[in-house]
Amino acid sequence: MNNLVQRAITGGLFVAVVLGSIFLGIEAQMVVFGIFIFLGAKEYFKLFENVEGVGVNRYKGIFFVMAAYGIFISWVFYILIGYEEYFIIAMPFTIFLVELWNKKGNPVISSSIILFGIVYLIVPFYCAFQISEIQEKNQFTLPLLAAVFILVWTNDTFAYLTGRFFGKTKLIEHISPNKTWEGTIGGILFTVLIGTLIGIYAYSDPVLWIVGSLIIALSAIYGDLFESKIKRSLNVKDSGDILPGHGGILDRFDATFFAIPFFYVWYMMYLYIT
Repeated sequence: MNNLVQRAITGGLFVAVVLGSIFLGIEAQMVVFGIFIFLGAKEYFKLFENVEGVGVNRYKGIFFVMAAYGIFISWVFYILIGYEEYFIIAMPFTIFLVELWNKKGNPVISSSIILFGIVYLIVPFYCAFQISEIQEKNQFTLPLLAAVFILVWTNDTFAYLTGRFFGKTKLIEHISPNKTWEGTIGGILFTVLIGTLIGIYAYSDPVLWIVGSLIIALSAIYGDLFESKIKRSLNVKDSGDILPGHGGILDRFDATFFAIPFFYVWYMMYLYIT
């Protein structure tokens, strides 16, 4: 099957699952995003599992990531009211304690990789839940989180297409040899265009979305390059192969992992200043 067709089919199914969970509500997001986090954690820790001198245990890492996800879910749904911070404070020290018995590698490095995995995988989805709560309280025409995902995908799609047909000048070749300045600029321009239309017709607030779409585009590029840097440093092409034509879960979410937190911060700042 042609790679472009394969990417389109896989991408379409992925979009349907993500947007479907957003429109169904935060409970559906909890389940769907939880699955993504679990699969992403498997990929993330597998990347480091056989790196010499590290000694990260994949199953131990997955356990701590899912435990952190459970804490944040409890926070979102007010299950452990007033106690979440104690679990959050205790978790890194628990990881340090457990890693003291790690005989296969460096406990400092393995603890750091686990902690970074928690931040990398959990914080963006926590911000996503917070964005969803804002939407549920205000009942916008288009859910805020859906708009963010649409803009991330717009940037990804048009950067790919623009780069494929017009790309000549490499962006950062030693990190991502296929990315070009032409593709990057094309992705940004189309993202701001779609963001402006969303701001005008869905929210009647073009300023929020013009700036927001620019932030989403830039942070999406940053997230994509960051994951590429991790893979290149570990001599890995894709984080996994669960999504034909796209690679793994981390490959599909790399831009989103950075775009959602940056947009959330911008949105909260915008509400404050206006």
